[in-house]
Amino acid sequence: MKIRSATSADREAIRAVARETWHDTYDDLEADTIDAVVDEWYGDDELETAIGGWHGDDLDVSLEGIDTVLLVAEVGGEVVGFTHALADGEEGDVLRMYVHPDHQDAGVGTALHQHLRERLVELGVTRMRAFDLASNEASRTFYEGLDFEETDRGTVQIGDGTYDEAVYTLEF
Repeated sequence: MKIRSATSADREAIRAVARETWHDTYDDLEADTIDAVVDEWYGDDELETAIGGWHGDDLDVSLEGIDTVLLVAEVGGEVVGFTHALADGEEGDVLRMYVHPDHQDAGVGTALHQHLRERLVELGVTRMRAFDLASNEASRTFYEGLDFEETDRGTVQIGDGTYDEAVYTLEF
């Protein structure tokens, strides 16, 4: 397995992993909603921003002072997982951590987490937060297995629905 920084050439593979993982994981969401969200959240512009390819006026939001990290995991030259985080001072927010269903429970997520944590530490982060739907038991098990604790709950808008979101925190 190889963990590396994502490039523009990875956009389709990242979208494919996101789509397969969402369809496999989030039973409480309609298939059409999942496809629309994946197309929106993982569109070319959004991924280029995460990769760092857009600058200045090209951004809809200011990322000044915020570092972004987007890593992919490859097995046999194929992207099978990715993680995306923002670092703002001592805070690091894991926005996405997905492993294709065919490669789950094989250490891919743990390897992505370890590399992400190393990058965030290099950026000065001392506390990581991860966000996921509260209904995702696999996510809860994953993060708690890495010594994260659930520290908060909120809501997130996905399509036309509002869903409970869990916040997991790890201080180091």
